[in-house]
Amino acid sequence: MKTFLKILTLFIAVGAIGGAVMMWTDPTGVSWGGEPMLDLLRAKMPRPELFFRDFKPSGYVLLAVIGLPQLLAALMLFKNHPLAYWSVLACGVILMLWIVLEWYVWGFVALSNIFFGFGLLETAAAVHCLKKASSR
Repeated sequence: MKTFLKILTLFIAVGAIGGAVMMWTDPTGVSWGGEPMLDLLRAKMPRPELFFRDFKPSGYVLLAVIGLPQLLAALMLFKNHPLAYWSVLACGVILMLWIVLEWYVWGFVALSNIFFGFGLLETAAAVHCLKKASSR
């Protein structure tokens, strides 16, 4: 299970970091098909004139909220840190909350649904590992 969590947390971290870089390199979203999503963000989120002129702020938030915490959780798993499973649990819950926000903005999109499933898997696996560790 630990190997599975290492792979999953690294996969999610790399995806989020890649997504953030994509948002920074083309903040308009034109080259990667995100331009229509920017209009939805502006319509549904507060302070669109400040935060949603382009995707740069969203890239920073994606990195800070999903990418770096997932990477930290993966490193904690590799180092056998005593709080590693708690970290993974927190990351799974945060990922699912992030996706709920995406559902609010964009509706049910296949990629968002898949990542919600990853967050659910991450959470369930972390709970399993925590229960197993506490029964020892």
